Amino acid sequence: MANVLEIKDLATYFYTHDGVVKAVDGISYEIEEGETVGIVGESGCGKSVSALSIMRLIADPPGKIERGEVIFEGRNLLELSDSEMRTVRGNRIGMIFQEPMTSLNPVLTIERQITETLELHLNMTKTQARGRAGELLEMVGIPDPMRRLKDYPHQMSGGMRQRVMIAMSLACSPQLLIADEPTTALDVTIQAQILELMNQLQEEMGMSILLITHDLGVVAQMADEVAVMYWGRVVEYGEVNKIFQHPEHPYTEALMRSLPGLHIERQSELAAIRGSVPDPFQQLAGCAFHPRCDECQAGLCDVGTRPPLREIETTHLSACLKRGPDA
Repeated sequence: MANVLEIKDLATYFYTHDGVVKAVDGISYEIEEGETVGIVGESGCGKSVSALSIMRLIADPPGKIERGEVIFEGRNLLELSDSEMRTVRGNRIGMIFQEPMTSLNPVLTIERQITETLELHLNMTKTQARGRAGELLEMVGIPDPMRRLKDYPHQMSGGMRQRVMIAMSLACSPQLLIADEPTTALDVTIQAQILELMNQLQEEMGMSILLITHDLGVVAQMADEVAVMYWGRVVEYGEVNKIFQHPEHPYTEALMRSLPGLHIERQSELAAIRGSVPDPFQQLAGCAFHPRCDECQAGLCDVGTRPPLREIETTHLSACLKRGPDA
């Protein structure tokens, strides 16, 4: 299948008074047509920054996309003009942002927030756009959609607001949907409904999904492939089943041990990952996970540059020096 999106050595840095934060430091992955790729990792690992970089929504200053390519439909999005990029956002690429209460405009009705996109990208009249907005709300399971178009965000529950965000992101039938923590702050039953809705809409529309989350359970349910990020880099990448059954990087293994229902068989109890994510201004030699890794070997893991991803087997890559065919 053809690739919808190709990320090549993408790096985004933030320049502050205290120093440079390498939020995303050279990540690469691909998404095929109709495929779902998950990006997982702890808070602060660079997941959301990578998504905003794809959409070119990084505030400059202090942020800057330093290098890399974002190839979408044969074009490098990083080379497009601002006006060309605006025709891509919300049209060919839709995005569900974190926290729908803060992402939706509190002073505009739901109708206006959806119809604005339709009028801008599809040149619909106000009447056409209103009718399409009602169809979109119905499609995402909001009852009495034409009446709810007149509501403001604060008049809706968290689950309803998330459904509105999904409706807005799908308004122009995008080729790619970026979902940044789409189930955060929702209770478990609503989470299940939102994930089921995304699966259903993906099947109906044939779109690809980039799913960003800290929840491995969501990835297990939704994704075909997964990229595990730590401190701005991808440390393991591959098919979901392979990584869940045989994690090759100690960080991936530790994440799975720390979650109920996902810890590997030889670990009978949940285990916290010792220590914490390094300070973003800190300069670390070797593997960034080595201060927290139980398998760290002095003189190997804590020296030199950060290890690159190596092929463990077909479609399974890991950046651990102690594991893999050459370890």
